[in-house]
Amino acid sequence: MYEEQQLYNDLLYVLFYGGVTAISLMACVYLLFRRGNAFAPEITPPLRLRRWVAVLFAVVVLGHVWWVLLACYQVIDDPWTALVVGAGLDCLTLVPVMMVVLLAMLQDRRRPLWPVFVGLVPVLAIIIFFIVYRDEDFVPLLRIYLVMYGIVFMVWMTLAVRQYGRWLRDNYADLEHKEVWGSLVAIFACMLILCFYIVIGSEIIFAYIVQLNDIVLIGLLLWRVETLQTLEDTASQTVVNESISPIPSTTLSTTTVSNIGQLLEHRCEATQFYLRHDIRLDDLCKIIGTNRSYLSLYFTHQHTTYNAYINRLRIEHFIRIYREAVANGKPFTAQELAQQSGFRSYSTFGTAFKQLKGQTVTAWMRDVAG
Repeated sequence: MYEEQQLYNDLLYVLFYGGVTAISLMACVYLLFRRGNAFAPEITPPLRLRRWVAVLFAVVVLGHVWWVLLACYQVIDDPWTALVVGAGLDCLTLVPVMMVVLLAMLQDRRRPLWPVFVGLVPVLAIIIFFIVYRDEDFVPLLRIYLVMYGIVFMVWMTLAVRQYGRWLRDNYADLEHKEVWGSLVAIFACMLILCFYIVIGSEIIFAYIVQLNDIVLIGLLLWRVETLQTLEDTASQTVVNESISPIPSTTLSTTTVSNIGQLLEHRCEATQFYLRHDIRLDDLCKIIGTNRSYLSLYFTHQHTTYNAYINRLRIEHFIRIYREAVANGKPFTAQELAQQSGFRSYSTFGTAFKQLKGQTVTAWMRDVAG
């Protein structure tokens, strides 16, 4: 009876394991060969991210293959050595590719990827020494190094994401489909589960959890690839007006500040240029006839950012048309007025409104009505 139950459990796990492998393979093929998005056709995702996620799915498939060879076909006779080799292959392939995927989401600049792979050279050395000398003392050393390696990467990634966030706020008026904090937190959680499995062991219950984790990770990455708007083609652009040369200093004269303020008032505020969707700092530079160095310094001088400046104008516009609608007795919804004010997403509008006014849109409208 016990043997029949064990056989049933093994068969169930093999089917589950094979199903995850098939899902990973289909996701890889989809990303490599389909042009455009199936779920969000209006979004143009970063091609670099799309390719690296496809590589990650391919690595997941290969990882399942070598674990089957090690566990089922016993290509390595010693079970302990087979376990270390399988975990080592995961560390040398799955872990760095996942880290590269995280870095590929940040589009302010292309960060060097070689430290991710160079940092795993000691892991390869430890695995080789273990295979040669069959000394189990190398295993704790491997675990300690992987933990330290993961901590260093998390610190590096946190700093990079903060830098990316500042770049977004300095260059884009609408952050929808651009921010990645939520996705990174979820993917970090998936990475920790996988790393914990690699480092701790392979209990059958935890093995099931890892396969479920793979499914969640695949779905999350597919959603992120399809919904993250590409910014790479604009990240390296620099708009420079021919009549103004780049400035070497980090300050602006009072006259320059006044001139830029007047240009913004006449060409952005008076024309309601801020109502356009997805306008960038470069777009604003073009219409007022200056370069991004001057304009960025201007916003710094005013203790604000480009994103905050545009959102303030949009919220002030929302307040005006809200009061007009109420005074004229016109039917409306806050969502409609937010869209007319330049906000593509109502959640983005709600966040910006609360930051500027210190209260939610609903609370503000209730106070105005009262």
